[in-house]
Amino acid sequence: METKKINCQNCEEPFDEGFKFCPNCGQKTNEELTIGVLFYNTISNYFSFDARFLKSFIPLMFRPGYLAKRFLAGKRLLYLHPAQMYLFVSVIFFFLFSFVVAEWKKEANAINKKIVESEVVEQLPDEAQKQFDSIQKAKVLESLKKNKALLGMTDEDLKKTDSIIQLQNGNNLKTSWDFNKKKVDSLIDAGADDAIIYKEMGMSNDAGFFEKRIYAGFLNLMKGSGAGSVIQRSVDAVPIAMFILLPLFALLLKLFYFKRGRYSHHLVFSFYFFSFLFTLFSLLLCIDLFIVPIPGWISWLLILSTFFYFYVALLNFYRRNWFFTFVKCSIITFVFMLMVIPTTGVLLALFGIMNG
Repeated sequence: METKKINCQNCEEPFDEGFKFCPNCGQKTNEELTIGVLFYNTISNYFSFDARFLKSFIPLMFRPGYLAKRFLAGKRLLYLHPAQMYLFVSVIFFFLFSFVVAEWKKEANAINKKIVESEVVEQLPDEAQKQFDSIQKAKVLESLKKNKALLGMTDEDLKKTDSIIQLQNGNNLKTSWDFNKKKVDSLIDAGADDAIIYKEMGMSNDAGFFEKRIYAGFLNLMKGSGAGSVIQRSVDAVPIAMFILLPLFALLLKLFYFKRGRYSHHLVFSFYFFSFLFTLFSLLLCIDLFIVPIPGWISWLLILSTFFYFYVALLNFYRRNWFFTFVKCSIITFVFMLMVIPTTGVLLALFGIMNG
């Protein structure tokens, strides 16, 4: 008796009726699309949240270098794929990090509001005006110093800002930040050219690059481009930065372990190492946000411990002398941190951060 043939709904290849799974592509036959099936397929296909993740979690956290070694040894279905692991934990991290960013944006917007809503005191006696200016300058500088991380300012930027604000009658700057705010607001509402508004705000005719940046930043704040948007754009640049930095990290490993396999081998190691970092940071955020606040010294201690995790992972993965591995680990870490700074700077510039 001839067996009835049916076609697979996925690959459309024929197979004998009675099979629970297609012999050609492996898809389950006659599976009803329920909410449960839809949810499981979404998680399974895009994040591979299955037994392999649970099986990979313990060695990822407590056996440095083990997963990368096993993956290269051919155990590629037993544990979660390195790229899938990285994708999954990075999504979790940035989701949790968004709660922290929301607080940063709130603080930055509070600073923005203080700047925009500050009223100008006019027609004061000279001595009173000078005293008022002095107090206002001190408030501005103190606010900038406390929130320099939120505003993306370096110590050098603060020093230059300090020197600019403290100038009273120098050639570089003709304002003490007591410009007529109502007039500036009316110029903004009228759509006046930025150059005209800068002049009304007191920018000197021969303003240098940094002075122009200061005025551009203040003008953007007055136009409603809140400091919170600056924070958001900075955070938006982080995933792209990691997308660039991870392959560069693998390239560093290739340079220091040139004879220890192809570039793809070092890339596997990098995926698992960065997955560990994101997992650790996600756990810290989860505890700090939803369970109990973590003291700063404990957070820093755990973050510093990642260096020793990296060292042990190199020892286990590359099987080299402990002393030379420690030297290479230190150099790779140092060089990579140097790479982070220019990469982040370029991305922030592309996102419009450096120009306010």
